[in-house]
Amino acid sequence: MAPRTNDSEPEKGEPSADERIAAVRRVSAARGQERRGELSTPGGLLQPVRRSRTRPVQGRSGGLRATGPQDGGVERAQLLEDGTGRGGGGEKPSDQRIAAVRRVAAAGRRRRALHLAGCAALLAVALTAGSIALGAVRDTGPQHLTPASAAVSPGLLASGDLDAGITSLQAHLRAQPKDFSSWSALGLAYVEQARTKGDPSRYPQAEQAFERSLELAGDNDQALAGHAALAAARHDFEDALRYADQALKVNPYSERALCTRIDALVELGRYADAAKAADTADDRRPGIPVFTRYAYVRELRGDVPTARRVLEQALSSAVTPGDIAYVATQLGQLAWNQGDHERALTHYARALAADENYVPALEGRARAQAASGDRAGAVKGLEDVVSRYPLPGPLVALGELYEAVGDRAEAADQYALVDAWTALARAGGVNADLDTALAAADHGDKASALRAARAEWDRRHTVHTADALAWALHVNGKDEEALPYARRATATGYRNAAFLYHRGIIERATGHAEDAREHLEAALKLNPGFSPLGAREARTALKDLEAAK
Repeated sequence: MAPRTNDSEPEKGEPSADERIAAVRRVSAARGQERRGELSTPGGLLQPVRRSRTRPVQGRSGGLRATGPQDGGVERAQLLEDGTGRGGGGEKPSDQRIAAVRRVAAAGRRRRALHLAGCAALLAVALTAGSIALGAVRDTGPQHLTPASAAVSPGLLASGDLDAGITSLQAHLRAQPKDFSSWSALGLAYVEQARTKGDPSRYPQAEQAFERSLELAGDNDQALAGHAALAAARHDFEDALRYADQALKVNPYSERALCTRIDALVELGRYADAAKAADTADDRRPGIPVFTRYAYVRELRGDVPTARRVLEQALSSAVTPGDIAYVATQLGQLAWNQGDHERALTHYARALAADENYVPALEGRARAQAASGDRAGAVKGLEDVVSRYPLPGPLVALGELYEAVGDRAEAADQYALVDAWTALARAGGVNADLDTALAAADHGDKASALRAARAEWDRRHTVHTADALAWALHVNGKDEEALPYARRATATGYRNAAFLYHRGIIERATGHAEDAREHLEAALKLNPGFSPLGAREARTALKDLEAAK
């Protein structure tokens, strides 16, 4: 467990965390404002989860497998300080595909301004699925913020206005400081605020809220599960697993703890254990959060048809705009990974028809547009995303698009913002080594990339950390050392074009020409638009290999 941290004032002359994130947003937004009007969006809340059992016909038990202090004083006042962000209306998408889906699938549906974490997701499990931000969305997934007590309106917390929900919880706790359930709900709201707004400075406040809840009611599963979610968001997956297990001892049916346990096992590289945990969660609390995690575990093991079938079943059962946006985006990401960009665009359109401000869908659509040749649309889309949430994934993607057309100055600005985000994340207690390694290997300090990749590999052995370490070793000229890690990254059957590309380049550098040709061709066949720079380099390397025959 990380040490408790008070929300003390910053030292004189040092910018606060809020000031740092504001500065990052101002620089990022200034670029986009040159090309379009200023955008702002309301804060959002993770969507409520459907509780009905929605299962495909296959699998044992009918499930989805084979188919997701008491006084308060100054410290309490700090915990209850205003945590809201700016709001406002966003631009409505004009894409005809979205309009068509909305007419057919969302007629009469009341749209709510939900801002789910994806990206980050995106800070949590969100940032580790190859393409930093969006891959992490599948890992964390949406989780229901349970209304803390009758004094806090469930309708308000489910309304999509996270800032209003936090304000209501704060007011309630000033009047009822011994309500342990509300302290837990406030902690979860702070975690969500950190993820949806890209502001890790809220994590210490979340930690204090969970600790306060446990002081009032030791071993309450809400606070323990909240601690698990916080640890996962900080990329401390050993602690996430420990807290999830503690919560499940108290309440074996805690959906949040069951889901976080799957996340932690995945992010520790314990894929067989993660599959068993997904089976258990499916037995105890079947629903969209479990189904989507089940699908991701299958995808990591190379079973794409089952992953797709599970997600399609989950989408058919989704009824809220938030659930629809979340699951449709997961289907879009799955299609993207297989190089089916048109299908990916259709899924992202479905997601945006349900929630036009869902950031992971906006980012995924932009990537699919770039791969389909609509570079202008992709640039505009990613500019919109980073003006709201300057997270590493979309920043790097936008920088590479600029670099692909020769605009190195604009690209450098995006890469510099990654460093600013990393500093902010670490100040909030987030382990950002994987993000540093992935971004810095291609667009930053190569030595720092290698240090970060080694540190992350020491903590957890996943396909993503293996790939990051392999590539960091390669860019530092250590190809012989890199090759075993590149092979390990592709050993589970996970179909990822970037992993295949990295392996092919490393094999070429180590003299394994036939293997290099096989994996470079496989990368481009799987997803020819996986990266504007990486795909170009893969094609060049293949030409050189052919010429050297």
